[in-house]
Amino acid sequence: MSDNNRIIIFDTTLRDGEQSPGCAMNLEEKLRMARLLDELGVDVIEAGFPIASPGDFEAVYEISKAMKTAAVCGLARAIKADIEAAGNAIKPATDQGRGRIHTFISTSPLHMKHKLQMSPEAVLEKVEESVKFARSFTDDVEWSAEDASRTEDDFLCRTVEAAIKAGATTINIPDTVGYAVPEEYGAKIAMLMDRVPNIDQAVLSTHCHNDLGLAVANSLAGVQAGARQIECTVNGIGERAGNAALEEIVMAMRTRPDMLPYTNKIDTQRIIKTSRNLSAITGFNVQPNKAIVGANAFAHASGIHQDGMLKNVQTYEIMTPESVGLKESTLVMAKHSGRHAFRTKLEELGFELDDNALAEVFARFKILADKKKEIFEDDLIALVEDEVIRHNERVQFVSLQTQSGTVGPQVADMVLCVDGAEQQARVEGNGAVDAIFKAVRAIYPHPDARLKQYQVHGITGGTDAQAEVSVRLEENGRTVNGQGADSDTLMASARAYVNALNKLLIRREKQVDAQVRHAGP
Repeated sequence: MSDNNRIIIFDTTLRDGEQSPGCAMNLEEKLRMARLLDELGVDVIEAGFPIASPGDFEAVYEISKAMKTAAVCGLARAIKADIEAAGNAIKPATDQGRGRIHTFISTSPLHMKHKLQMSPEAVLEKVEESVKFARSFTDDVEWSAEDASRTEDDFLCRTVEAAIKAGATTINIPDTVGYAVPEEYGAKIAMLMDRVPNIDQAVLSTHCHNDLGLAVANSLAGVQAGARQIECTVNGIGERAGNAALEEIVMAMRTRPDMLPYTNKIDTQRIIKTSRNLSAITGFNVQPNKAIVGANAFAHASGIHQDGMLKNVQTYEIMTPESVGLKESTLVMAKHSGRHAFRTKLEELGFELDDNALAEVFARFKILADKKKEIFEDDLIALVEDEVIRHNERVQFVSLQTQSGTVGPQVADMVLCVDGAEQQARVEGNGAVDAIFKAVRAIYPHPDARLKQYQVHGITGGTDAQAEVSVRLEENGRTVNGQGADSDTLMASARAYVNALNKLLIRREKQVDAQVRHAGP
């Protein structure tokens, strides 16, 4: 297979993915995910939007220093201050020949008129100016035509040609609002390949959103038409309905080489590990029927399917669980299990914890094992994810006592540790959960935040099943999601609310201008 069939995997989990409501990550979490992406084998990591906030700048800079093989990219609008910030943030990677600036500007009539309030000629001038300025920081410059799928062909050709002439080495054609269908998007790429005279001097890239559920299909159609870079995210996270899912794109190529004869560097056996760690960090679990990484992706409930699987697994599985990193369980965990076996089991499930985190999870595992007859893998995953999302929180859950029943009042007596100091509140509420949430508010006031969603579901079957609670808070347009798991639903509720509060505090600290933060292809 020729090098012409080599596909560059550009991961934007840490930039476009983090823009998904509730998915904000702190520096340590971003570094952890970046290392996992580097190990996974992605070619380019879009680490953030350096101009957006000091926190974003620091994250891109630190990731630039930490990566071993992946190129590190910073996003920038067609504004000199943005580009300069990106250039400075990626400098450690640039010094090693692996730094990229990704600059963009809108090109569709709708965006130029209403968003930019600029004429096409003024936009064209900005394209040339921004790319040339970006080249003064690095030789690796990517240019994006925001809303390209709704851009007129003639003008798109002019901007692409101008960007390449100015020094862009990668040209991205985003379906920014997820409007295109595969035949249309593929035709757009093919048109550029045919009409832009200097197109051979750059790599064409896809960046597709999932508003119509077509992000992966559009990305693959773009590759079939000539694109050789795909921009995607782990678990498909991203703004609105998300981005093209990295795991689906990669496994489509591995599973159907007859139709998709392309190669990439992804170590597919690390997919599950990367997916689960992202879920733990963001608190965003994938739905059970999610392709490749969902809990039901390799589960078979139908009797007919089960019979076929027993006779030949290929009857109902087009890829093996092992190919994406799922391993058959060889260790049964119970209350007598030791720390070494526990660590080994977590590694099988895709988690690597430091000694402190392991000690915390192991202690909670022992408590749970005394309460439950059986410990399932999902129980362990919930324990780990609950600990990971709580790491380095400013507000930490300490203890809770509740009083509830048909005869009121319902009372929550709660202790939280706020910035290292324990604080207590005893509050009445309209039910135990209401009392718990009011107790958190009494200890750490946040009057502008509203509870938008509260959900409870059992992780496994049985009356002794752990509960997993999700809480969504909204404050001044910022939305965050918190999660908590415990064998006691009320404890899980408290943990979830406190986790959401901590994410809200992270959002506050970033002080990101909404217009800057939610810009991009």
